[in-house]
Amino acid sequence: MTWDRSLDLIQVHCQGEIGKVIVGGAPEIAGATMLDKMNHINNVDDSLRRFVTFEPRASVAMSVNLLVAPTRPDADAGFIVLQADRAHPMSGSNCICVVTALLESGRVPMREPETIVRLDTPAGLVVARATCRNGRCVSVSLDNVPSFAEALDKVIETPRWGRIMVDVAFGGVYYGIVDVGQIGLDIAPVNARQLAEAGIELKSLLAEQVAVKHPDLPGVNEIAYVMFRGREPDGVVRTCTTLKPGRVDRSPCGTGSSANLATLLSRGEISVGDRRISRSIIGGEFVAEAIGETEVGGRRAVLPRITGQGWIYGRETLRFSDDDPFKSGFALSDTWGPQVHLLG
Repeated sequence: MTWDRSLDLIQVHCQGEIGKVIVGGAPEIAGATMLDKMNHINNVDDSLRRFVTFEPRASVAMSVNLLVAPTRPDADAGFIVLQADRAHPMSGSNCICVVTALLESGRVPMREPETIVRLDTPAGLVVARATCRNGRCVSVSLDNVPSFAEALDKVIETPRWGRIMVDVAFGGVYYGIVDVGQIGLDIAPVNARQLAEAGIELKSLLAEQVAVKHPDLPGVNEIAYVMFRGREPDGVVRTCTTLKPGRVDRSPCGTGSSANLATLLSRGEISVGDRRISRSIIGGEFVAEAIGETEVGGRRAVLPRITGQGWIYGRETLRFSDDDPFKSGFALSDTWGPQVHLLG
């Protein structure tokens, strides 16, 4: 068998959410900055994204992280999150997967008991502190980008649920955060399909009724995800982020937890130094901590620290072949859900 071109990937998951990492074979992506590179993927050439995120090489419940050389001198590595709908500027669970892959593969030297890894992302510099023991990365704390609330209790009109109140906040990407009781569901595995479809329906309605535009990041101008929020009796925040075309995040969602932290700060419910636990639909947990305050475009912003763990579970090589009839991939509604057409 002749393999003229191939991609090498490390298979990683973070609290059950798959975030594979491309470590070799990827083509060069045009752009002077990581944001430029992400916009190039989204607006000029999305062939690599489609190749690695669609069937027959992928499935709906996963992301792929493109590891690239950093574009800034203060970073150890750069990465871009590739998902079935587009490339995204940041993801907490994927960032934890990337740090775990970099350290356990030796691409960034591991130092015990702690290694600091600086990551160049389209959303800005993310500093990760990895706790390391016996050659393993046992937890990662991310100092995420400044996160802020764009609007609190924004009312949107919906055909199914009437008026819904939504918090709109940025935590690396923009979120619409919805208290789950408004749609008559609980965040539980048995409701995963209903939550996924409700989230995608609400995302479309938000796109029609709410405009966002990051003051410092050109091209970051959409509400990427709807995250449902619930409160547990023990004070934990239950999270369920929904992604196109209709699935739920298996992890507690790092950028969503950062965005939620920003809403709590804006409401006066937390102060610098406070922590909240985010618990996923399957019970995985992140710790979200407010480590400081700043300002973004005149908005009060929190500096979030998200702590969680990733696990490497394998390696993978994907072959490029010009005569592959499905180089651009495909997705079918039997597993991707009835809204698969939203992927384009």
